[in-house]
Amino acid sequence: MAETAVARETLSTLRETIARLEGRPIPALTAAAYETQAAEPDAGSADTAQSLLATGVADLDEAMQGGVPLDALTEIRSLALRHAGAASAFTLALAARLGAQVVGKTATVSPVLWIVDTVAAMEAGLPYPIGIRDFGLEPAGFLQASPRKLDEALWLAETALASAAFAVVILEVRGNPARFGLTESRRLALRAKAAGRPLFLLRQGGEEEASSALFRLSVEPAPALARPLPDGSMLGGSIGHPAFRLTLEKSRNPAPFSITLEWNAHDRQFSSVPDAQRPAFPGEHAAHSGADLSASADRPDRPQALGPLLAYSRPA
Repeated sequence: MAETAVARETLSTLRETIARLEGRPIPALTAAAYETQAAEPDAGSADTAQSLLATGVADLDEAMQGGVPLDALTEIRSLALRHAGAASAFTLALAARLGAQVVGKTATVSPVLWIVDTVAAMEAGLPYPIGIRDFGLEPAGFLQASPRKLDEALWLAETALASAAFAVVILEVRGNPARFGLTESRRLALRAKAAGRPLFLLRQGGEEEASSALFRLSVEPAPALARPLPDGSMLGGSIGHPAFRLTLEKSRNPAPFSITLEWNAHDRQFSSVPDAQRPAFPGEHAAHSGADLSASADRPDRPQALGPLLAYSRPA
């Protein structure tokens, strides 16, 4: 079964590479690769429900075949380093939801290991205990490691997965390092599968590339949803729940799937935000904005008509 899984993974990766070279959508070919896999019996199908982390949002869980796999590599990507906070927050929310799912099944909850990329941390910062607690995680069960080199980070991720001591291992990388490619991601994916533990690859400001991740999601920040006041009016621009715009880039779906989510840290639950209720970023028309005002005709910053021109000869 392991050799068959590796062969399927290699075939899927080749299809991704060909799609990228030909300029075709990657998810379309990825879906074709999984059709064959879905047609064959899976010896571990009885345990499938126990190896998934449901987000609680029906549309997203359906797109991810039930939820985030808890024995595989899942990639979470920020499109730019300025979105690192949103990608990190969404990753922490998944870890917090995993902790809430474990509670009740066992008396102890395994800690979370975050392997920090030092360069990304210098630009985007690090989680701090108060923020971790407010986000739904216990600081006592949250461990950080800051390896100086990528090779050390990869070794630490493999060792942490093999130990099965952590509820989830988060490996943060910046961009698309040359020494972290398909071979390294395959090794991590196989290690996660063997250990029965999830590995979240948090790629900060990186581009899409072929990997052994079963799913890849891109994360962007989204404005907080306006809240209704007791009198029925909407309170716009206030601090609300963290919101994310997710795009499922790699999955079994034939096309990318996008959704806006809010994270309720108190209940450790996601909820979807319909586009009709989603506030807009500056430059877009927000639901709570007032009437648009026309620009004054004599504003000083309006382009002025050119006056008489004087031509200068080009110096020799």
